[in-house]
Amino acid sequence: MNQHSLYTSKSSIDNFKRIGIFGSTGSIGKQALEVISQHADKFSAAILTAHTNHILLIEQALKYKPELVVIVDQSKYQFVQDALAPLGIVVMSGEESLEEAASLDIYDMMLAAIVGFAGLKPTLKAIDARKSIALANKETLVVAGDIVMSNAIRNGVSIVPVDSEHSAIFQCLAGETHNKIEKIILTASGGPFLGKKPNFLVNVRREHALQHPNWSMGAKISIDSSTLMNKGLEMIEAKWLFNLRPDKIQVVVHPQSIIHSMVQFEDGSIKAQMGLPDMKLPIQYAMAFPNRINNAFPRFDFTKSSQLTFEPPDIKTFRNLHLAIQALHKGGNLPCILNAANEIVVYGFMKNLIGYLEMTEIIEKTMDKIPFIQDPTLEEYFESDAEARNFAAALVNI
Repeated sequence: MNQHSLYTSKSSIDNFKRIGIFGSTGSIGKQALEVISQHADKFSAAILTAHTNHILLIEQALKYKPELVVIVDQSKYQFVQDALAPLGIVVMSGEESLEEAASLDIYDMMLAAIVGFAGLKPTLKAIDARKSIALANKETLVVAGDIVMSNAIRNGVSIVPVDSEHSAIFQCLAGETHNKIEKIILTASGGPFLGKKPNFLVNVRREHALQHPNWSMGAKISIDSSTLMNKGLEMIEAKWLFNLRPDKIQVVVHPQSIIHSMVQFEDGSIKAQMGLPDMKLPIQYAMAFPNRINNAFPRFDFTKSSQLTFEPPDIKTFRNLHLAIQALHKGGNLPCILNAANEIVVYGFMKNLIGYLEMTEIIEKTMDKIPFIQDPTLEEYFESDAEARNFAAALVNI
């Protein structure tokens, strides 16, 4: 795989793109629809999918008039069908319908915004159908990055990251195809508990962890950001996206979230991508790639910024990042196990079944328990995911 293989993949340069938004009722999906509203001459929403939020899915479909909607929760199918039948919008339901929708020739680019492991199968189907991918689901690469990226290269599919950090790296690498990367530097805000110690964190509740200081995000990613697990998952994602050795990926805490990430080249030069913390910008960049298009988003004003600061992450306190770094270096199915356990404990924490610090303890026990596989097949990834979920769920008492 070439170092900057993302740039050698096929990219659509058409002036108009039909976007399949897989996960349209989540934070990324809703913001993507805002971008489509502002650029109706360039984008349309061809597919909208949701897991259970049928009310919002219906509202979105009535406004954007896609060709197809998928409601995964089959108990909500009739509500959606009845509401959208007058418009002639096709309605499907069930997990398998996501994969079927991803295979259809009614859209040009998938915005992969389904949260967690559930996004993997539809993304693989879209790659097999040779659709461009705007990737907002980092877990897809955390779980099976080797398979996803090799399939993308084989099919000539471009994967453009939507995460602000990976979008920043992607943008910094433009025009640098033949230049060697010394390291990439992923920035982290530090979350709502920056500087706090375990004696404080032991009393953290759900509502505290959801209060991110800079970004407006969904619940799961907000919790992950507060534990620094999100940054660990991003390190693993970056390994696959940019074909990097683990020792070339660094994290630095940057509380202002103005520099979204950086690339240092072998001559010591550093490129940084900057801007206000607004997810609509990387969403728009990914959807419009390889072009940049105008917008009315707020601009960063250097004359009004007092300082930009940086510090190392506290991995002794925020041990989720330490566990993710272990998984990054060991590889195999360990990142898959880490991710599965994390999804379970975040759910448990959100339901007040376990404490904040217990999340890390359960993830570590799961990583120790589930058998390690150095070179897993796709089927073995799914088996490892299921085993890890079952083990972690038993510890959470789900």
